[in-house]
Amino acid sequence: MFAYQVRHIAWWYWLVTLGLLAASLSVWPEGIYYTMASTAWQYLHFARRDRNPVSFAAQIRFVYLGLLALGMWDPFHFIHYLQLVATTALVLTGYCPLARTLVLMPWNRRVPFTLSLARIAYLTPPVRGSILRVLPPERPRYA
Repeated sequence: MFAYQVRHIAWWYWLVTLGLLAASLSVWPEGIYYTMASTAWQYLHFARRDRNPVSFAAQIRFVYLGLLALGMWDPFHFIHYLQLVATTALVLTGYCPLARTLVLMPWNRRVPFTLSLARIAYLTPPVRGSILRVLPPERPRYA
């Protein structure tokens, strides 16, 4: 899986994000602004690539950027540490907790929400490509 990821620009973007976020939390507080700028650039890149500002890849970056901004507020600074852990997991294993959460949002799923669907979303091992591929197909509608 790791060799597969290294060949994709998204993995390199996340690696840069991880480095910037780690630096901002340890020795370079101003680095958070560079982390936010990098994430904004990623959003623009994927929105343009997919020709859709709300594509799944763009949604992930948009929400990640929002969480970075929210973490700037002192009561929510812990969010940056959660992002550090989750981004590390993403870079090392390909497992993205944010993508798995977004896949459960009503606009991203084709079936009603169930605990079984949540179990599939969170417990499926990392997959090549998008987690959207492992969701059950839309149920047929009967007349």
